[in-house]
Amino acid sequence: MASRGGNADRTIIMQGSGSAAARPSMAPQSSGPGSVVKTRQLVNSNGRGEQTHLHSQLAQLSANLADTENLLRMTSVQAEAMRGLGSWHGGLFMAASKVLGEESVKEQAQTQQRPGGK
Repeated sequence: MASRGGNADRTIIMQGSGSAAARPSMAPQSSGPGSVVKTRQLVNSNGRGEQTHLHSQLAQLSANLADTENLLRMTSVQAEAMRGLGSWHGGLFMAASKVLGEESVKEQAQTQQRPGGK
């Protein structure tokens, strides 16, 4: 019995030192590459919702960026059209100024040719 007492003491010492033979662990045992994947899945499952949220935000950002690019392209086309309209209006104002200027010169010449002035 003395040897059993010594073994019991050894077992207690082994339990205190954390030996797996004396006290089984509650943690999952890794016994191959499949268990590593399970461990990663357990770790990643907590961040899965956050990862999904970030992925949806990235998709929304990409869609908004594509919309902005299309709007910028359309704005560029419209700016060119506005430039053309400005050129047309400038030409019309110059033509109107020339016509009105010639008419006013003719009127002044006619009023000067009259003997009484006005």
